[in-house]
Amino acid sequence: MTDNSFYLQALLNSNTQIIKAIYKDNFYKVKSFILKNKGQQQDAEDVFQKALLQLAVRYKKEKFVIKTSFEAYLFTVCKNIWRRELNKSKVQVTNDGILELKDENEDIALAVLEQKRWELFTESLELISKNCKEVLKMFFAKVSYAKMVDTLDYNSETVARQRVFKCKKKLKELIRNDKRFKALRELY
Repeated sequence: MTDNSFYLQALLNSNTQIIKAIYKDNFYKVKSFILKNKGQQQDAEDVFQKALLQLAVRYKKEKFVIKTSFEAYLFTVCKNIWRRELNKSKVQVTNDGILELKDENEDIALAVLEQKRWELFTESLELISKNCKEVLKMFFAKVSYAKMVDTLDYNSETVARQRVFKCKKKLKELIRNDKRFKALRELY
């Protein structure tokens, strides 16, 4: 049993001692991230708890393998949950007359689906060339084409744009050709 499956099994079995250790070793990073990104202490606690629950539910359903450290994986799950919470709050409309209850199971299912999509994306990103990884990381970080030209020693912004286009196309092909893609497409 790897260290990662040890933690997952502890979550599944509600091993209080291990769960306390997970909190002690990881919560402060999540709390710091959420406080820096429009959140409060209570938000951090809720997100951390949802992440642990999500991991336990998913591990119970399918014995998946974490390919990074448990800490890094847990942090990514928490970041994704917080991002979803922020996006939901942007589009919520308040109506004092109607109170709609959230279905926690649906929320967990969507979070698991999102995490699986993220895993497919990052795994596919690792399969492309080193140059494409650099180009796409700069593109996703919203680095200007002019800066790409300087950093990557391209001849012009047109060359940088073409390279971004080709690398995105290659990444999309890898994702679409993965056997998991069809199951992970948007459900609604």
